[in-house]
This record gives sequence, structure tokens and C-alpha cells, in this order.
Amino acid sequence: MVPLSGDAPLVETAALIAELDLVITVDTSIAHLAGALGKQAWVMLRFAPDWRWLLDRDDSPWYPTLRLFRQPRLRDWPSVATWLVGALQALQGAQR
Repeated sequence: MVPLSGDAPLVETAALIAELDLVITVDTSIAHLAGALGKQAWVMLRFAPDWRWLLDRDDSPWYPTLRLFRQPRLRDWPSVATWLVGALQALQGAQR
């Protein structure tokens, strides 16, 4: 099936995501696409996220391969970045 012209960027993005070991993103269509593809993805969420991400959890019932990194306070991206770095270091150590 040939994708419609409007779907081509989504198909191309899905093909790129399929080649990655890990996707790190904010709450965009990329997070949903990675989750739908079953790819490991880490999603940075703002303090008051969209309702789909629920509250007080670091996973998603809809996308089991996603890990959620939430702001603990409004506009506190530095904490999220620090947790991401720690998780990347732990992942790197586990792969050695």
C-alpha cells in the first residue's frame, strides 16, 4: 500500500524510530508513535501533563515500552534532565 502524501512523514518517522535502540522525547506524536511501535522510549512530561499519561506513575498502561519522567514542580526541567542522565548512565552500565 502506498501511503497518502500526508502520511508519508509519519511512515518515514516510523521507519527511523524502528532503527533506534531508545527514543527520548517530550509529549509529542513521537512518543505515541514509538509506543505504538513497541519501541523503548522515555517521555519527559510537564508538571500537569495531558490526561492520557495519568498521574503518579512512571509507565503507561497503553504503551508498556514507555518510561515517563515527570516534572516534580512547574517548569522544573532540570530535575527531569538529571533523572534522564542517571537513567542513561544506569542503562549504559547494565549494557557493559
